[in-house]
Amino acid sequence: MFSNEQTLQIAKLARLRLSDEEVELYGNQLGSILGYVEKLQELDTENVPELQHAAQLQNVFRDDVVNQCSEESRKRALDNFSNREGDLLKVQAVFENRTE
Repeated sequence: MFSNEQTLQIAKLARLRLSDEEVELYGNQLGSILGYVEKLQELDTENVPELQHAAQLQNVFRDDVVNQCSEESRKRALDNFSNREGDLLKVQAVFENRTE
């Protein structure tokens, strides 16, 4: 368990204002967390390989190829876009200083 002074010091560093009840509660919780970390430190991990990622990920590289869409697909995409002018899509400006 953390002392109230230690808990208040940590709260001050985190810029938190704690009530007396919270000081007691968080002091106990911090003590429990550090106790668990100490328990994990007792494990023998000498022959355990490092875990780089939990999922087996692999980059997929491919050539950039332009695929022409059908006129029907293009028309459906344009029809689903509400803010357009002819065949052009109108989007919100990205930059503040723009000329029209």
